[in-house]
Amino acid sequence: MELDNARACVLRVGGTNCDLEVKVALEELGLKTVILHMNQLKKRELSDYHMLVFPGGFSYGDFVRAGAIWGREMTTKFRRDLEVFVNEEKLVMGICNGFQVLVEAGLLPGNGVSGVPTAALANNASAKYECRWIRLRVEGRTPFTGVMKVGEVVRIPIGHGEGRFLLPSEQDLRDLIKEGQVVFRYAMPDGGPAEGRYPYNPNGAVYDVAGICNRKGNVMGMMPHPERAFFGWQLPIWGAKPPEYGDGKAIFDGAIDYLRKY
Repeated sequence: MELDNARACVLRVGGTNCDLEVKVALEELGLKTVILHMNQLKKRELSDYHMLVFPGGFSYGDFVRAGAIWGREMTTKFRRDLEVFVNEEKLVMGICNGFQVLVEAGLLPGNGVSGVPTAALANNASAKYECRWIRLRVEGRTPFTGVMKVGEVVRIPIGHGEGRFLLPSEQDLRDLIKEGQVVFRYAMPDGGPAEGRYPYNPNGAVYDVAGICNRKGNVMGMMPHPERAFFGWQLPIWGAKPPEYGDGKAIFDGAIDYLRKY
């Protein structure tokens, strides 16, 4: 597909944030992007887009639990449209609160839009809001890691209070790993797995899970914010002159590369 023919939609509701940062990142790479409040999205309008992004923040104040209200609203109003979107192997990305929304809507870690969560992003083990730069190790091959190497370690910031990824059983975790659905894990400075050690694993997530995808790989959610590490000037440490881009750019590069081949 010619990139000029591709379009992305960044959805927002009350309490979301970083929607503009995502738009800027995607447009920097040449992808036409709009920001729409969910109430502006009409049925069957999703078919006009090739990438859908649920940004970070605290949708609806995270009442009930993080992402629960927005996840329920999406499956109530747009369940069939989302199913078609995913089955056409278009891209869906959830960042931080957006990851929580995808889990609550049943898009992750499942393969459809069940409307029933089968995983959880629970309160951080530290019982406090965690805002820091962390290291991520690339574990899985998806469109979003298409220009990255498995084992590569990148630095991207987090900012969340409910990011502890949990599954109902150890068998569910084994299945997730076996299916290649673990995309990112929290890592130590030397690139090894954090193995639950704080603050390298900032929230206590099982298996150091920082991001997962569905079995097709076209739906991906991650707790860290790649749009906050897109430009070099966003990095916390740099010398006399910042690099042009940060590590977060590679994740968006992967999505753009996929859409060019779509």
